Amino acid sequence: MTNVAPAKPTGFFERHYFLLRRLHSLSGILPIGVFLINHLLTNSSAAWGALVLREGGEAAAVAPWWVRGGEYFWREVRWINTQVPNLVLIEIALWGAIAFHSILGFYYAFSGSSNTHRYAYQANRRYRLQRISGYLGILFIFYHVATLRWGWTFLIPGGTVWSHEYAASTLALVLRGGTSGITTAGLAVSIAYFLGVTLLVFHFANGLWTAAITWGLTISVPAQRRWGYACAGLGAMLMIMGWVSIFTFATADPAKLREMEQRIGGRHDASGLAELAPRNEPHQ
Repeated sequence: MTNVAPAKPTGFFERHYFLLRRLHSLSGILPIGVFLINHLLTNSSAAWGALVLREGGEAAAVAPWWVRGGEYFWREVRWINTQVPNLVLIEIALWGAIAFHSILGFYYAFSGSSNTHRYAYQANRRYRLQRISGYLGILFIFYHVATLRWGWTFLIPGGTVWSHEYAASTLALVLRGGTSGITTAGLAVSIAYFLGVTLLVFHFANGLWTAAITWGLTISVPAQRRWGYACAGLGAMLMIMGWVSIFTFATADPAKLREMEQRIGGRHDASGLAELAPRNEPHQ
């Protein structure tokens, strides 16, 4: 009887499976995960920034907390857009990592097989949620960047143009959909942001847990359980930061935020709120 050796994998992904799996998990942490943490920390400063704000005039001291927090947020965003060197190169590297992680993620998702319909264990449910959060998460990232970075204003209620010069007021307009109060379209955008941020944070936290297994850092079940608690704690913290930032901008008054931005930015536009109003909303 002749022993037949098993056929060696011939495809690129099969030949380099070990390396690509580890690079896939690593790209989800560096730089994507690090950027996600920093991004949510900056956005949530619209809420907690009021506690640490050290600059501002007397008007800022008596202003509502979301105005003072908005000022801290405005300063952070302005610093990122004007002082961080090689910002374009950083964005290119980030998009490269997102593309690499997404392409490999789609490949592994469609080439693998899910058995959650037969074995409804918790780990299998997380595997399915990881795939779903990845699919929807990349769509949310595209929408977020296309509307607030590329200027696709036709996807924003009222056609608001986001600008780092008016970072707080324009972001409030995007999530509210108008100057006089939150609109139905604005509520839909806010809910989309709430779901998008939740899915991305889950994808990152759960991916961080599985990355430790992929890299052989958590071999035993107790080690995986302890690392799972740590990842769950980090995920909960990031979700709270994301939810707080969305709630803050969705309930803040864009007009008062614009007044703050003009004050600290040295601008005194005579147009006032008229400049702030969305294109399809009558000027106040």
